[in-house]
Amino acid sequence: MLIRYVFRILWFLLFLLMLGFAIRNSGTVTVNYYLGFRWQAPLVLVLLVTFVGGVVAGVFASLSFIFRQKRNILSLKKELRSKGHEASTQSE
Repeated sequence: MLIRYVFRILWFLLFLLMLGFAIRNSGTVTVNYYLGFRWQAPLVLVLLVTFVGGVVAGVFASLSFIFRQKRNILSLKKELRSKGHEASTQSE
């Protein structure tokens, strides 16, 4: 019960820290891409877009590993059921 309040206080402090960062770094930056494309936005927005893009890329990179694990788990469960069925028929 106490740990819940500690986590809420920590999340609130983290929020205040991030809010202070956003307020202090509200200046506009220019991001230059290839072919002369430019994007001007507040620094906080550029950092947020970069962070979210990294999270999305990380999730997509791990999806194949997760699906492979699920397939292996299903095949092992199937094998375990068939072994259990064989063992029950042999004991009769």
